[in-house]
Amino acid sequence: MVADWCQRAGVPHEILTVSAPLTGNLQASARAARYRLLEDWRATRGIDWLMTAHQADDQIETMILRLNRGSGVGGLASVRGRRGRLLRPLLGERRVTLRAYCLNRTVPFVDDPSNADERFDRVRVRQTLAGSDLFEPSGLARSVEALGQADAALAWVVDQFAMDYLQLEQGSAILRRTDFPPELLRRLLERMLAHVRPEAEKPRGPSLDQALVQLLSAKAVTLADCVITGGEHWTVRRAPPRKSR
Repeated sequence: MVADWCQRAGVPHEILTVSAPLTGNLQASARAARYRLLEDWRATRGIDWLMTAHQADDQIETMILRLNRGSGVGGLASVRGRRGRLLRPLLGERRVTLRAYCLNRTVPFVDDPSNADERFDRVRVRQTLAGSDLFEPSGLARSVEALGQADAALAWVVDQFAMDYLQLEQGSAILRRTDFPPELLRRLLERMLAHVRPEAEKPRGPSLDQALVQLLSAKAVTLADCVITGGEHWTVRRAPPRKSR
């Protein structure tokens, strides 16, 4: 459908295809694969910006889902108007407005069947919010932008502390100072885990919080296929392979 419309409108287009089967959480895997394909396409052609059609309802739904999951500053700031080379110019528009625009101008579109599948949390949130005017897109956008600035400030602080106190070696990572606020420790620990096991799934907030409690009590924990020893210094190493029976 998109190819036909682009051809009639004289718009150059290209269809990008995922080369390997998706695994794990289908929606999350598909989202990650989409962005990889799009970013590779953009970079290969030397294009400055990539724009997506995320709109205000997408932003509202994501905020609610992440609040329910206990997300921190970084998670709540994820759907922003600009993130790196990615622009989302339609965040100020509601879904119903964009749909009416397409109908009035006979612009074709598809209703994805998965958007009506109540097995997905986002679909249930979307149905609950349908027709609601409780959220003001411009206000929400300002809040998300403020969260994004706070996230960038925290990342800057972590970069400074990492240069001074984080020692990254082959197969291990050592944090030589641990008297920081929990949010900074959490981010430093994520960086250590990503260095030692970059292929491992990123641990979620509750598991990180539990690990921090144990590490601050000088105990050892296993997280993301790594063994972490706590105390005055923290050390992250790959967990030994499990013995086969």
